[in-house]
Amino acid sequence: MIKNKALLGILFYISSLFSVYSCTNEKERDPEDSKTKTARVVGYLSTDSFSKITSIQFCKLTHLNIAFANPDKGGNIVFEGDIDAVVKYAKSVNPNLIVSISLAGGVISEEQAANWSFLIDKPENRPAFIQNIIKFVTDHNLDGVDVDLEWDAVTSGYSGFVVELKKVLVENKKLLTAALPNSTRFENINSAALNAFDFINVMAYDSTGPWSPTKVEQHSSFEFAKNGIEFWHKQQNVSSEKLTLGVPFYGYNFTFSPVTSSTFGQIVEAGTQFADQDEIGKLYYNGRPTISRKVEYAAENTGGIMIWELAQDSFGEYSLLDVIHKKYSALKFKTSGSCGN
Repeated sequence: MIKNKALLGILFYISSLFSVYSCTNEKERDPEDSKTKTARVVGYLSTDSFSKITSIQFCKLTHLNIAFANPDKGGNIVFEGDIDAVVKYAKSVNPNLIVSISLAGGVISEEQAANWSFLIDKPENRPAFIQNIIKFVTDHNLDGVDVDLEWDAVTSGYSGFVVELKKVLVENKKLLTAALPNSTRFENINSAALNAFDFINVMAYDSTGPWSPTKVEQHSSFEFAKNGIEFWHKQQNVSSEKLTLGVPFYGYNFTFSPVTSSTFGQIVEAGTQFADQDEIGKLYYNGRPTISRKVEYAAENTGGIMIWELAQDSFGEYSLLDVIHKKYSALKFKTSGSCGN
């Protein structure tokens, strides 16, 4: 009986050692196996593209920015299109999707620009205007606001407006982001306004286009994108995590005058071999290898990738959104948590 007890004791001791060893190894493996790194995938969707929403894989996005809304002179938010139907559909596909309304846009009319100036440059006009923005966001079940005022539309009241808007959005537990140029900080954006944004979508494209027909070259090269991120991070002191690298789902064709644009979907439709190129004659765009390389750079130097514009993709095996999704997965980054990631 004593011998049996001794034998059991030895076996128990060996078993305990094995158990501790197993647990230690398990803990050591966990960091390698688990996806602890995360990245944003932000997609803009234009009102012109609402008819294509069933083709877009919203499960591969973390954020959706619906573009664009602008105010009338009274500060009422004017939006063309059935935003409620889009929000409902997108969130039915991806319940965790964060949806924002994008305000202004790179191309606004003189009247719209005048309205913006009137509403934000006069401090007394801001509170009511901001309340109209909040009401729009609330009424349409949105999660935040993206400010895409650019160039001459970034007037003297921009920073005051952004800071005041941020305060009210925080009170309502909503997000505030911005779209800003690749390597230009407008003089009317002060530090308080820059810090107010939850993150910044860097428009690392359009280095040339229809406005510069003699500058015939790639409009969104890898080096151009890299320079933009370095500008905002190193020169403007914006943290890497708050930067989102913008990539284009379109290209510019300088073959004839005037210069025209082509979507990536149109390019692939012309020939699937073009999906892995960046240029065809004088047509310049980003093919799959370049998008993949940019995702790799973004994973190391930013908080995510931004897309203009979702409906310009090729919907199928050559999809650029799919490239982004799969590349982040291969790098062991969690994005949406859906569609296998």
